[in-house]
Amino acid sequence: MVIKQLPAIFEPARPVLQRIENAGYQAYFVGGCVRDTILGDHIHDIDIATSAYPSEIKSLFKRTVDTGIQHGTVMVLDHGTGYEITTFRTESGYQDFRRPDKVTFVRSLADDLKRRDFTINALALRENGEVIDLFNGLTDLKKHVIRAVGKADQRFHEDALRMMRAVRFASKLDFDIDAMTLHGIADNAQLLSKIAVERIQVEMEKLLLGQNPPAGLVAMVQTELYRYCPGLSNAKTALTQLTLMRNWQLSNATQAWGTLAVALGLNSHSSRTFLKQWKLSNQLIESVQTCLPAVSAIKARSVSAEILYRCGRDGVINANQIAAVFGWDLPVQELLDHYQQLPIKNSKELAITGGDLIKKGLMTPGPDLGKTLKWVEKAVVNQQVENRPEKIIMAIRQRKEEL
Repeated sequence: MVIKQLPAIFEPARPVLQRIENAGYQAYFVGGCVRDTILGDHIHDIDIATSAYPSEIKSLFKRTVDTGIQHGTVMVLDHGTGYEITTFRTESGYQDFRRPDKVTFVRSLADDLKRRDFTINALALRENGEVIDLFNGLTDLKKHVIRAVGKADQRFHEDALRMMRAVRFASKLDFDIDAMTLHGIADNAQLLSKIAVERIQVEMEKLLLGQNPPAGLVAMVQTELYRYCPGLSNAKTALTQLTLMRNWQLSNATQAWGTLAVALGLNSHSSRTFLKQWKLSNQLIESVQTCLPAVSAIKARSVSAEILYRCGRDGVINANQIAAVFGWDLPVQELLDHYQQLPIKNSKELAITGGDLIKKGLMTPGPDLGKTLKWVEKAVVNQQVENRPEKIIMAIRQRKEEL
């Protein structure tokens, strides 16, 4: 197969490959960039593999950086752009089920490609557009199949994360996982416990943001891979229910993890422990926690001004997209219109500050000042007090009398 017109992202890199080839070595674009080119998908970055050893690459280019020299990777700096170029290699001795104990540089493209995870990722592309397919990856792309290169057991023992990559690709590409590969995942699922949570988290998030998340989730349930993910060991029923949902249009991490939290029946409070297990950032956890009450309110068709205020505009959109997965969503513009009608969008928009209250002798510094400002904020949002200094002062005086 020859691709006559390569995507623009390849053009600046072609002279780099040409220089390597003119020196008598082989050089190819490899991996996901080749797969996505053939599928017509967006290409995030390009990977280059070569028969030249690191020292030989460094002798061909004036500016290089040893970004991963122990694994054969050298970055070539060309016209302000860095290209990571990795020598063909074989790997052996995966004692920890994720990293090779030994890396050997080789001259053979076939030896390099056969260590890769799936046939659709074991494709090589010359700078002239010629595709090299040694493991029937093109056929599997055409049939929409994810198949391990060689024996699935061996591939998963080399790096157990590949099992999560398989279910992630099922979602991302809307492909089916080959029966033998699926069997290999089921046989080796427990090896996922050897993998760092942070690496599993990346794959899970991509799965939830794919074009067909139920495809990946079904495979996780079938193979019991879910049992070795943080907080999901007893979640078979919830995940199975989630696979039945068809209105997936998630676009960010908050929506992804929020959807999983809702499926598990977690609220704003209980979700924190679960999300912490996944080693998510505090900022992301807080973002999910903020929108979960709004999801419940949308489901109940009772979205108050206070809920909208606490969520903020982005939180409202996130909550509605999560609700949409379960069929609970409301017209988003209707929600945003209600949000726009709020008297204030944040506490900084209050017509009076704590300093103002102190100057007027209404309050003194301390806990009561903070409580009063919170009360004012809530009263203004709910339109119980008009957001004008004199109205707020009058309301505070009346409140103090009542207390």
